[in-house]
Formats: sequence, C-alpha cells, structure tokens
Amino acid sequence: MTIEGKKIIITGGSSGIGKATAKRLTELGALVLITGRNENRLEKAAKAIGCHWIKADVSKPEDVNKTFEWVEKNWNNDLDVLINNAGLGEFASIEETAMESYYRVFGVNIFGPIMMVKKAIPIMKAKMSGSIVNVASTSSLKGFNNGSAYSSSKFALRGFTQSLTEEVRQYNIRVFQVNPSEVTTALGNPEREERNEVDFKLGADQLAQTIAALLQLPQKAFVPELSVWSTNPKY
Repeated sequence: MTIEGKKIIITGGSSGIGKATAKRLTELGALVLITGRNENRLEKAAKAIGCHWIKADVSKPEDVNKTFEWVEKNWNNDLDVLINNAGLGEFASIEETAMESYYRVFGVNIFGPIMMVKKAIPIMKAKMSGSIVNVASTSSLKGFNNGSAYSSSKFALRGFTQSLTEEVRQYNIRVFQVNPSEVTTALGNPEREERNEVDFKLGADQLAQTIAALLQLPQKAFVPELSVWSTNPKY
C-alpha cells in the first residue's frame, strides 16, 4: 500500500510509539489524526509532526463517537488505516490489584480498540479496503509477575484481533497485530513522562518503522502477527 495521501487515525498519538508512528507516516505523505487524553501534549505533538489532533479517551464511547464525527466532517467519512496504539499499564500483585485497576486497564487496552474498530469497519467495508493495526505486546503471549491486569488485557486484544481478521478478510481489510517487547516509553509512569532510550531496550522509532513497513506491503498481503524484540536485552 502506498502511504502517501492515506487517511490514518492513531490513538495514543501524543507520545511514545504513537507519536513516532505519526511522525513517520506523515513524513511518508499520510494525513494523520492523533488522539489522546492530554490536550497540551497532543497539541504540541501535532504541531511538531504536522498532523491533526483531537482530545479523545478511547475508553469513553462519547469520545470514540467524537473522533469519528471528526472523520465524517473533515475527511468526508473516509478512512484508510486505524492504528489502535493507546495503552495503559498498572502493575501490582493480583492480591494488591484493585478491581478498579482491572476496569481501567481493560477499558483502554481492549474495550477502546473494540469501540474504534466497530466504527471503522463500516467505512472500510464500503470502500472494500482498509488496514487495522492493533499494538499489543509480547505480554499477549506470556504472562509475567505483577502483570495480571496488563497481560490479560493484551491476551484479550490478541483474541479479538484474530477474530476480527477472520471476519473482515472478505472485505479486503487487512488486520495486523504488533507485539513490542519492552519499549522506553511513558507506559506505567504515572506522570506519563517518556523514559530515556537505552541500548538494550526497544525505542519507539523501531516500532514506528515496523508499522510503516507492514502498511507498505501490497494491499493483497498482510502479516497477521509480528513480535519485535530487542537484540540483546539485559534482565
């Protein structure tokens, strides 16, 4: 698929993987809309990238509706790519993880993508083309200590993605799942400050490069699932 001129939504686009991906796709000529919960960070990121932005929390149905109302108004209800990147991580033992924490994490990591996809599918079906990228995690493949909320939400996203793939292939809609291992982003940081990139962990740019390369495959080709690991991690 040629990126130039394509209309693309990226959730969680004000920082980390979302911001890096928005930058790369914009440089390739795409029209990009980023969404997120922090208006100041969104506006700053969009100005630096040269893309559109809208404040929207993917876990809130009214904000998902607002996002697609923007698409209808500004892009004539046209959409080529949806990248579900917004993610939330809260980490503690199962005993110490409150149910409210599970609700918050699942709200962003699985219910958000589901609501976004439900809005995107009719648009893509009408034009018999489109691409959906769900950014999951290697934690969707294997749980880890203190990660029950995060990992189980990503397992759920993986199951949803596989079912989605089977449903929309007949409409020439491609579905990709990208599983990053640990990336130096703001995930898990209450202040949402980006961590400095280090040699033995992935950076956001590597995931942006991966997502762009997947989308650039011919429309008749897709990679259902791809895990990205750092070459020489230190544990």
